Amino acid sequence: MSTTTEPVHTPASQKPGFTIFANRVVYALSRRWLFTLALLLSIYVGAPWLAPVFMKLGWNGAGQAIYAVYSTQCHQLPQRSYFLFGPKAMYSLEEIQSAWHKTDNPIILRQFVGNTRMGWKVAWSDRMVSMYTSILGGLLIFGWLSKRLKPLPLWAFALFILPMAMDGGTHLVSDVLSRSRVGLGFRDSNVWLAALTNNVFPPTFYAGDALGSFNSWMRMVTGILFGLGLVWLVGPLIADAFSDAARETEAKFRRANTSL
Repeated sequence: MSTTTEPVHTPASQKPGFTIFANRVVYALSRRWLFTLALLLSIYVGAPWLAPVFMKLGWNGAGQAIYAVYSTQCHQLPQRSYFLFGPKAMYSLEEIQSAWHKTDNPIILRQFVGNTRMGWKVAWSDRMVSMYTSILGGLLIFGWLSKRLKPLPLWAFALFILPMAMDGGTHLVSDVLSRSRVGLGFRDSNVWLAALTNNVFPPTFYAGDALGSFNSWMRMVTGILFGLGLVWLVGPLIADAFSDAARETEAKFRRANTSL
């Protein structure tokens, strides 16, 4: 009586060829992680700027899709956003209300993406732009200084993010006290700052969110500090992890007498 042996099927993930390929991919990423991360982040940071470009070109579906995706990560309030293809880079709340709805409801205000007269808003607020652009810029700086940088201590990173926490926290309190009615909180008028500085600056510096106002400067500066601090904190740690992974992969191939 003859018996037949069923062939044993080895999963693709257990075949030597697949293992070699996977290790080569890991090695390539380990050697080029900074370029890969910067490229992916460039796409992520650049996409919100494509929304107004698409709207200008009449590709409304593509533009609205970007607004919808990034609305999950940002309030997209138009008075706190940059505009392209219009006469001004930012507009006051009053200008937005005149062009859209006479409302202080943020849910309604955030739906305004622009028009042919005012241009089209970027799909991120000015704070998000400063945060993520500074992360991208920080990565490029890190690529230049990586040999000399050590990870930022946590206590120092806390100092980098403290200004944003204070700025965002006071905005939150201001919105709560004004019952989420945009433009009516103490951080919208900044009367306290005008009194503190004896009105040395023009009224447009104190009130509102327009480009050049106190609120605009604070969102820009605190976003940049956060982004640079984050890269300084995690950049060296990521570099060390990928460097170790590259050395381990090189050792595996040497032991197997196989070229990478």
